Amino acid sequence: MKALVLSSGGVDSTTALGLAVKKYGKENVLALAISYGQKHDKEIQAAKAVAEYYGVEQMSLDLSLIFRYSNCSLLKQSDEAIPEKSYAEQQAENGGEGPVSTYVPFRNGLFLSSAASIALSRGCEVIYYGAHADDAAGAAYPDCTPVFNKAMGDAIWEGSGRQIRIEAPFVEMNKAEVVRIGLSLGVPYELTWSCYEGGEVPCGKCGTCIDRAAAFAANGIKDPALP
Repeated sequence: MKALVLSSGGVDSTTALGLAVKKYGKENVLALAISYGQKHDKEIQAAKAVAEYYGVEQMSLDLSLIFRYSNCSLLKQSDEAIPEKSYAEQQAENGGEGPVSTYVPFRNGLFLSSAASIALSRGCEVIYYGAHADDAAGAAYPDCTPVFNKAMGDAIWEGSGRQIRIEAPFVEMNKAEVVRIGLSLGVPYELTWSCYEGGEVPCGKCGTCIDRAAAFAANGIKDPALP
């Protein structure tokens, strides 16, 4: 069996890649990195480094044209500032629930649909992606929720002629649990990049930096990617 892994170069997708390599062997795993018009290419570079580390074939896809109409703060064309606060704080300011400003419209839906087409073309039977419960909380990222995962899984299963299924192994876990699994697998977190800013070092202030730092702290270690 062959697997295709959506690989963003971050903690969650890199852990998913580690799981897939362990289960299927590197020769049966493809890593797919997708550009979506983000303000920097640090995560794409990280995805390449991770693929090289695991010795898996890396593929790339550019979906930036689809998102050119969006003013999401992560995108190059946006004049919105990336918030320097946690997702929970951002939601509290917006009534306590709903997407945050760093939610790219239906990004995972587009990623998974594109991945399904590529997976079918390359003889893969499963797609891995790293959605987890912290991102789904309060529908901050509604395309990371268990409900979304099931709906997309059903659609891709049926739409592929029942040839492709989705695996979201962390969809019911928080990021600290994801890191715990990754540490047990020896995932190269020193190669990953999560920060929404594109500086030399992570900003430590954006939502994903805050979430990442808390996950490593919960496991009693410093983030291996920090100097």
